[in-house]
Amino acid sequence: MAGFFALAPFIGIYPVFMMKVMCFALFACAFNLLLGFGGLLSFGHAMFIGGAGYASAHAAKVWGLTPELAILFATLCAAILGWVTGKLAIRRQGIYFAMITLALAQMVFFFSLQAPFTGGEDGIQAVPRGKLFGLIDLSNVTAMYSFVLAIFLGGFLLIYRIIHSPFGQVLKAIRENEPRAISLGYDADKFKLYAYILSGTLSGLAGATKAIVFQLASLTDVHWGMSGEVVLMTLVGGMGTIFGPVVGAAIIVTMQNYLAQLGAWVTVVQGVVFVVCVLLFRRGIIGEIGAALKKSL
Repeated sequence: MAGFFALAPFIGIYPVFMMKVMCFALFACAFNLLLGFGGLLSFGHAMFIGGAGYASAHAAKVWGLTPELAILFATLCAAILGWVTGKLAIRRQGIYFAMITLALAQMVFFFSLQAPFTGGEDGIQAVPRGKLFGLIDLSNVTAMYSFVLAIFLGGFLLIYRIIHSPFGQVLKAIRENEPRAISLGYDADKFKLYAYILSGTLSGLAGATKAIVFQLASLTDVHWGMSGEVVLMTLVGGMGTIFGPVVGAAIIVTMQNYLAQLGAWVTVVQGVVFVVCVLLFRRGIIGEIGAALKKSL
């Protein structure tokens, strides 16, 4: 995977397209940490990727922070937002948890629409990419691509480590049988809150990076439709797998990019793909491949 993303620009794939894929792949991996390994379905993850995008864009354009500081600030904002909303949402389970996260995300959406510093429907445009550490000019596509690749691989490795840590094993135990995990002495709510905060923080990292790449923060990323898209990416690729969200994100972003001339029909095509996945391979693309190879992917 790392080799493919590193070599993609050299084999004729448009670098900006690949940067978009990597941002959404990190977002999907972060969401999969919560859904695939924590068993918590959130319909409000758009507030993390979108909110962090606004924070990053504002910090870079208005405050003049360097890109790494703007992204770090936005990721911290996402972590705080995750802690605040998680303390509220984690009190409920199942569909009630999903509805609370959706309601909280809608509050963030309308805040982004009304707040004076977000630019309303226009968003924050012409965000400067700036110079990384004050030295490397990120207006250079190669430098920007290398920066995004480093962030994606770093985030992916962190998620991989979390999943295979004792924390990740307990999280899977809670997903499989929460009453039994509690009977063994684990504080299930604490573990789920930590998973929610980690997922939100890494989603914010993806959103902050995306805002710098495209030099734009808009309502699109904070809209509830973005929360639906990340669910689709995770399920198509394979929920509860390591590489599934990356594949799912690549497929959905590719469809949006190359079927753009279809207009609103892109959503219909996505719906058909989703229905086919649910009917023919319930475990997702990577999930089915892993099952065939009898290997965890």
